[in-house]
Amino acid sequence: MNELKLSIEEINPAILWGPNNDHFEIIKKQFPKLKIVARGSEVKALGDEHELTVFKEKFDELVQHVEKFQTLNVNEVERLLGTKAENSKSADAVPDKFVSGEVLVFGPNGIMVKARTPNQRRMVDSLNKNDILFAIGPAGTGKTYTAVALAVRALKNKEIKRIILTRPAVEAGENLGFLPGDLKEKIDPYLRPLYDALDDMIPAEKLKLYLENRTIEIAPLAFMRGRTLDGCFVILDEAQNATDMQLKMFLTRMGPTAKFIVTGDVTQIDLPKKQQSGLYTALRILTDIKGIDIVYLSGEDVVRHKLVKRILEAYGDIQ
Repeated sequence: MNELKLSIEEINPAILWGPNNDHFEIIKKQFPKLKIVARGSEVKALGDEHELTVFKEKFDELVQHVEKFQTLNVNEVERLLGTKAENSKSADAVPDKFVSGEVLVFGPNGIMVKARTPNQRRMVDSLNKNDILFAIGPAGTGKTYTAVALAVRALKNKEIKRIILTRPAVEAGENLGFLPGDLKEKIDPYLRPLYDALDDMIPAEKLKLYLENRTIEIAPLAFMRGRTLDGCFVILDEAQNATDMQLKMFLTRMGPTAKFIVTGDVTQIDLPKKQQSGLYTALRILTDIKGIDIVYLSGEDVVRHKLVKRILEAYGDIQ
């Protein structure tokens, strides 16, 4: 029987092993053919050489994660142990269908932003092949969040120079009346969901700098007129509230090296009753153009509270 000794002197064992040693128990279940013992800053594993090799690789990934982020939770343990489960002969290896998609962005405090559903992963794959992507689906399906994550990843990888996030300034069924303050203060309430997504993906100080130097720009759709957006990753959110002319105007801003994502929910149109949504027209006439793709998300992609899916199903009967 072979023996492997590993040291964890550089990290806090309490973070690695988790509350009540929950993480340690997951690790032992992943490698049932090994005898794993942890004492102080030393970990000892006994067993087959192949199993020990796989165990060391996985254990090193866990340690590196703790070193980098100073945090670890059960989901992250399962992901790190399961990403290369095919290398392990363990009967308890995590099945592929339970392994989450690739990490798109590492946010503050070790937050891992990733495509969590098949259609979100389809968005990721589609944008690798197309320059314009329409992501259409109901509330809570992660279409905007995934789009922002793809934009932040492109910026971090220096594939683009700027991110531009925009949406129509249309009130959701309410008349908010006069909004006080300067222009930014007037439009920020409409753009808050985009700020929320960015907060999860970029440290506060860096996000503040990006907004100040316009590496990231957030603006109403009306501000896009007359511009050429090149070297940019541009997201139009809530596109169901754009008119035909607004959506045409937006799509024709595209420069030679830009990427565009248009997100929308055709069941939540806030335009005046006599005003047709431009999103309907775009989805009808742009379907067969090479370089443009459409991904439809559904209730199966809902990643908010489990009740959101049931609410969408209930309201589906009265659309």
